[in-house]
Parts: sequence; structure tokens; C-alpha cells
Amino acid sequence: MAEQNLKTSVKGQILSVTDLPTLPSVLDEVSKLVDDPNSSTEQVAKVIAQDQVLSAKVLKMVNSPIYGFPGRITTIQHALVLLGLNVIKGIIISTSVFDIIQQAMSGLWEHSLGCALASGAVAKAAGFEDPEEFTVAGLLHDLGKVVTAVQLPELNTAVQQTVEQKQVSYYEAERLILGFGHDRINAWLARHWNLPPNVREAMTYHHHPDRAQFYPQTAAVVHVGNFLVRIFEYGNGGDDQTAYFKPAAMKVLKLKMKNLEPVMDELSEQLMEISGFSF
Repeated sequence: MAEQNLKTSVKGQILSVTDLPTLPSVLDEVSKLVDDPNSSTEQVAKVIAQDQVLSAKVLKMVNSPIYGFPGRITTIQHALVLLGLNVIKGIIISTSVFDIIQQAMSGLWEHSLGCALASGAVAKAAGFEDPEEFTVAGLLHDLGKVVTAVQLPELNTAVQQTVEQKQVSYYEAERLILGFGHDRINAWLARHWNLPPNVREAMTYHHHPDRAQFYPQTAAVVHVGNFLVRIFEYGNGGDDQTAYFKPAAMKVLKLKMKNLEPVMDELSEQLMEISGFSF
């Protein structure tokens, strides 16, 4: 009963997300326009462009090596046409919380960028169209860690201490302290922010892709992407434990381990390219 009360209390605090900047106003307006069949890409772009700092960050991100259009996208409308609204929404969220990610956990932003790159590379290797959708799911996969740090600093400190004292993964420490991991928090947030279902499912099941019901391929891509970026030790996901891997993810993607060799070669070069990328 006490554990259930903790979960309810924690969920309430997390969903208040009052300290996450720029998120609600822009995304709310964008979501309303998307639901309106009479709205245009131009109108959506205009809403995002009203926030000059945010639109500059979005353009910097879409022109980074992560999305493969270096220096070619000059307007928000152009970005929307090329990448689609789901990707732009994910970029808005990640760029909005950039400063908080930096403060929440040293190296988490780099880990998130690395997972985004790795997820895109894995999606291409598996032959999926629109790898950018998988990339943005990788970018957001650890957002729950950020929100815990902002909304529940004392519990977050306890999680970090447990990682050090018990030599367990951050995910295991979360479950010991909170009773659940950041994947559960991701599920609450993704639903609360009305994120697209494929991104939501990847955020929720990136540790257990075999449990994904509707978009197992997206969850499996992010799981493998997370595994690869941890092998390279690029950034920091909160611990220095051996990368967690479920072979079932490879079955979902119809890939063999040898298929990841060229992915890792490509990823090695890309990680060097984005080293030091920030806003």
C-alpha cells in the first residue's frame, strides 16, 4: 500500500512538470493546429517560429549530423516538410529541456544524442523508412531521468547514491528507490504530452522491447541503439555498468549481430562528428 501511495504521489509531481521551459505553450498550439484539418504546414511553422530562441535551436538540431541534412534546412517550414511533425515535436521537447538535461546528470545530453544517432543507424540497417522517427525516439528515451531530477531531487539523489553504493545500473536503482524506472515515467509523460504512439511506445519499452504491443520495431531499434552507444561509452546514462541487451530485439528487427558491424563503424565516425555539439 505504501509503495502504491508513493507511485501515485510521484506520478502527480512528475506530471506537474512546471519547471520544464517552453514546452506547454508551443506544443499545445502546434497540437491544436495538427488536429485541425484546415490548418497548413505554414501555420504550424509560424507558431514555432514565434519563439525565436526555440526555432533557432530546432534549426541547429535538424542541420546537425544527427539528421543528415547539414546546412541545408533554412526554415522551420522546410524542416517540417522534410522531417515531419512527429520529429519536430520531439526536437522541440529535447531542445527545450537541454539546459535541464545538462544540470540533471553530467553526460546525459551526450548519451541522448548518441542514442539518437545509433537508433537512426540501426533503423537504416533494418531497412525501415523514415529513420528520423526512430532517431527522435532515441533522443527522448531517457527523458524520465531528467524529470525525476527536476521534480524529485531528493529521490533522484537517493537513486544516484544507490548506483554508487550497490554498484547497480541506474535503471535498477530507480526500481529500488521509486518502485519503477524512468521507462514508466516516460509512459506518463508521453501520454501527458500527447506524443505520437510509436515514439511513446519506444520511450516506454526501450528496456523491454519484447513487451511492446503496437510498435515493437521502434522499441527494439531504441533498445539496440542504447546498447551500442553505451558500448562506445559516449556520454553517461547514469552508471558505468555493462550495457544491457535483450537478444529478442534483434529477432524483432530481423538482424544478426554481424549486421551491426557496419553500423558500429558508421556510428564511431558520427560520434566523433557530433562531439561537443550543444546549444
